[in-house]
Amino acid sequence: MKSFASIALFVLLGLISAVAIGFGRDFSPGQWSYDEEQEKLSERIIIKFSHVVAENTPKGLAVERFSQLVHKKTNGRVEVQVYPNSTLHTEKTEIPALMSGELQMIAPAFSHLSGTIPEWAVLDLPYVFRDQRDVEKVFHGEIGRMLFSTLKRSNMRGMAFWSNGFKQLTSNEPLLLPEDLSGHRIRIIPSKVLEEQFRTLNAIPVGSSFNDLYGMLAKGEVDSEENTISNVYTKRLYQVQQYMTVSNHNYLGYVVILNQSFWNKLPADIQQNIEEALAEATTFNNELSVSLNQSEFEKLKQMNVMTIHEQTAEEREAWRQALQPVYDKFAPSIGWALMKKIKELHQSR
Repeated sequence: MKSFASIALFVLLGLISAVAIGFGRDFSPGQWSYDEEQEKLSERIIIKFSHVVAENTPKGLAVERFSQLVHKKTNGRVEVQVYPNSTLHTEKTEIPALMSGELQMIAPAFSHLSGTIPEWAVLDLPYVFRDQRDVEKVFHGEIGRMLFSTLKRSNMRGMAFWSNGFKQLTSNEPLLLPEDLSGHRIRIIPSKVLEEQFRTLNAIPVGSSFNDLYGMLAKGEVDSEENTISNVYTKRLYQVQQYMTVSNHNYLGYVVILNQSFWNKLPADIQQNIEEALAEATTFNNELSVSLNQSEFEKLKQMNVMTIHEQTAEEREAWRQALQPVYDKFAPSIGWALMKKIKELHQSR
């Protein structure tokens, strides 16, 4: 009994102490005591940035650079969470996810965006860019501004153009002339323009995810593919393709997009920080893409793992002429204003 009485007395004294020390506090919100780290966490703005390529590609490295710059410029108020290699969304799902607000940022290839907004198909036209100077004119000129304006109707805000580089053809047979592609099953980014481009050459286009590409080539599900040199190198496509034709027939680029509703809710200073960070990351990306494609082209030649053919001027003109019907077919859906600007681009210099 004495033991029970001692325990009861101990509990009673504990309750009295608790009331005196803690239970009697004013728990109105203004009197609560917060942990400083928890307070910072609750104020942090999260940007989910999803993309589909490897971290060591120009786009992957630029996204990581952007994330670091945003953290620095906002003193940690904004956290860019990066999801590479289709770990969160694929090419098919990332655009709807951005439009709905599930994601805040993406950087899809032009080809993927053209399925939602037809005007963007203009950048998929074969031989639309003659060289890197044409690319810069489009990205930073009137054509780029016109394309950005088309995003507004889909709750998207165009922020920047990023480069990967000119696309080349790879195969297990030499591809020197347009007729050499006849009957080939060629993997492409799903795009109406790219489909028509290769059908015009009597090839069989097969749209698929970038992450499925190596396996499709290894299993013989497709015979050929088109890609930038940096993608051929980093994805080791040279292990499953014997020939490369340096054709520069299409350009693989990306548009960095934000959800417009999300952007509208950001404070003005945060918007400025993001724009500054993105401008720096864009310069980094575009310089890196050019240098990587050049350096990795030299590596491929030194490795001697593929037979590489560089298209001559005469061959290039033959391909351009063979693909002219693609321009005629898509001009109405792209719009005459954009097609006029492309014509002016081609007539310059």
